[in-house]
Amino acid sequence: MRRYVVDYTNRHDTTVCREIMEPDYVLHMGRFDLAGRDDAYIPAVRKQFEQFPGLTLTVHQLVASGDRLAMRFSEHGASVRHSGHRAAWAGIALYRWNGSKLTENFVEQDYFARRRQLGDGVCDPLEAPAPAPWDTTAEPANPAAERLVRDWLTAEWTDGVDARGVAYDDEWTGRDPAPLIAADTTDIHELFSAANTVAFRGVQHGTYLGGLGADVSNRLDCPANVHLAGLLTVTEGHRLSGRIVRDRLGLYRALRHAATGRVEPST
Repeated sequence: MRRYVVDYTNRHDTTVCREIMEPDYVLHMGRFDLAGRDDAYIPAVRKQFEQFPGLTLTVHQLVASGDRLAMRFSEHGASVRHSGHRAAWAGIALYRWNGSKLTENFVEQDYFARRRQLGDGVCDPLEAPAPAPWDTTAEPANPAAERLVRDWLTAEWTDGVDARGVAYDDEWTGRDPAPLIAADTTDIHELFSAANTVAFRGVQHGTYLGGLGADVSNRLDCPANVHLAGLLTVTEGHRLSGRIVRDRLGLYRALRHAATGRVEPST
């Protein structure tokens, strides 16, 4: 992961990908699955580097269980497609490896916040980096913590759970979290724990409640789903704290398409 962040991402050197990822590496993000390191993943990454020539990844939190690892991070840079406007946006990624190379990545990034910053030219502050991410050691799983987070996500058990310490998307900057959807069901695609910290990624299905702008207000109470990833810490057996990043831009685009029949351009 040190090579992933320092040598590959921050140096924009995609040749490193072949050294640290298997050929059938798969990226799961939002509604998309990029399968194949050379034919799908690397070309997509190069487009990001072209738009953000100085793109940098900063690690804020890293946990590991031995065969899996989760990282909370920010990406930040100036977009050549937006008159040099700068943006800093959050992400949470869960990685699998086979003991030699990375095999799979489940990730969500707050591209909705990035879209806002590139539009108004006001960059969000950058969170403090983790002081020693590369000194992280593997921690054993915590089945009780996993069970609490899984039950909370699927709404099978919420009585007594104190989730006031959970921040969504760009809420940490002082913005109010958007309600987005009333979830009826949640599918969990990946979940693991390291000590009392639980990482997950999944998709919630329900009805749209609002929070994404007036141009999709006519989709209130319509069917909707949103992908999300989180890194939560369980304390005292019932308290949750940490961060969740939701694919608000993917939801917005789906609502816009349903309302107008037009596909929202990428940013």
